Amino acid sequence: MTTSWPRLQDVGAVICAAGAGLAPADKKLYALRDVTGTVEAIPLIASSIMSKKIAEGTGSLVLDVKVGSGAFMKDESRARELAETMVALGKDAGVNTVALLTNMNTPLGLTAGNAIEVEESVEVLAGGGPEDVVELTVRLAEEMLACAGVHDADPAAALKDGRAMDVWNRMIAAQGGDPRAALPVARESDVVYAPADGVLVELDALAVGVAAWRLGAGRARKEDAVQAGAGVRMHAKPGATVRAGEPLMTLLTDTPERFGRAREALEHAVVIAPEGSRPAQQLIIDRIA
Repeated sequence: MTTSWPRLQDVGAVICAAGAGLAPADKKLYALRDVTGTVEAIPLIASSIMSKKIAEGTGSLVLDVKVGSGAFMKDESRARELAETMVALGKDAGVNTVALLTNMNTPLGLTAGNAIEVEESVEVLAGGGPEDVVELTVRLAEEMLACAGVHDADPAAALKDGRAMDVWNRMIAAQGGDPRAALPVARESDVVYAPADGVLVELDALAVGVAAWRLGAGRARKEDAVQAGAGVRMHAKPGATVRAGEPLMTLLTDTPERFGRAREALEHAVVIAPEGSRPAQQLIIDRIA
């Protein structure tokens, strides 16, 4: 049977997920890890991730390995071990593999939630968006281009001049979607205000993630429905000067009875220090190759 859908070579990008035709044993192995309490075993995590990447037939691979309170790996030494293991597996399979170890003690960007993170990502593709998301996006793209042997491209320029957005639109259309479709919007909102004047020096990623989950952005059980519009929109990041009573975060959900539990998760998420303080933030911790 023939198809008129564009090919990957025509569009230049694709987003896909594992399924019956890609590393089908991985799902069964994960279920086995779950019941045997070995989900956190680094060799099994690495083999699960890399089996799918290698099975795709890729020639080069760049991995973003998060570390910090909001990441699966809280400890830098374990995150580094995971990154080194995956890079070694990739190279052993003939895949040119690089990993960046990146900071997830603070949320990346200004959103935590499904639709609002997509909205923010599209803003970056259109040449805007938060500085930290742009910085990491450009660095990952530069690493990928270097791995592929492309030395005459500028990903930062591609974001600014609209080329990245053009590819996004073509990719969505090629996969049967409508790039102009409206994103879901939560029906209810609740604002969290700054408790004092000063400099925001800490914003805990785990607390923000738990709040987003409690608002409906994630599941507690497999059968639970996810609210696409739920989440947390942040109005300040570490390093920003804030004033008491100014909005720090906006909580979003379709079910306002969730606001109380979300606020509980955020009780100790924020640290505000006297003006002149500067947070110790390093987005890209290391490069492993």
